[in-house]
Amino acid sequence: MAPLLELSHVETYYDESHVLFDLSLAINAGEVVCLLGRNGAGKTTTIRTIVGLTPPRSGRVILRGRDLAGLPPYRVARLGIGFVPEDRRIFPNLTVGENLEVARRPRADGSPGPWSQERIFDLFPVMRERRRQAGGTLSGGEQQMLTIARTLMGNPDLLLLDEPSEGLAPRIVELLGQQLGRLKESGLTIVLAEQNVRFVSGLGDRVYILEKGTVRYQGEMAAFLADEQVRQAYLAV
Repeated sequence: MAPLLELSHVETYYDESHVLFDLSLAINAGEVVCLLGRNGAGKTTTIRTIVGLTPPRSGRVILRGRDLAGLPPYRVARLGIGFVPEDRRIFPNLTVGENLEVARRPRADGSPGPWSQERIFDLFPVMRERRRQAGGTLSGGEQQMLTIARTLMGNPDLLLLDEPSEGLAPRIVELLGQQLGRLKESGLTIVLAEQNVRFVSGLGDRVYILEKGTVRYQGEMAAFLADEQVRQAYLAV
């Protein structure tokens, strides 16, 4: 079976600065794939390349057999890819409920999709409690949950998260991991770009390690966790 998403020999630049080098990876439907690496390894650029914010100069980004390279981000989103950025970008003056409602969109095939405010509130109970509260008044952890919730209201087939645990308290990171675990159980395909190995260890099915814009390692999560040498070589600070 063909992957849901495939990057093939991607080269991405910021102006004349070469960031991704011959990068190839594949995401199968229903799995959680983790992009790991130190700061500056190319994780965020990989995510931005997929969603069209930093289009590749060469190579292909294939979703269900369709090349996304060169498409604007809004068209990529309409094809079923949801993006949760590291800086969250909620609407601070809108309530939680309004943030969710403005993001409502059917699935890529036009069907209504599974996500509604009620299902969001079941996944993130604190959002129900805060539904009339302005987004800008939420805590950092609550804003991260709202960002994920808002993205889910677009009924994506593939969810991309860029450093979702960054800057959050350990208790909130643990709660967020549980919530992402429920998304995994629902069958949603997820890509996690992260530095926090402990956070992703119970979520990921497979791992890609990036270094200087290149894939240096790929494998099953269990094999990665068992390989201390790999973790020391590519992830130890």
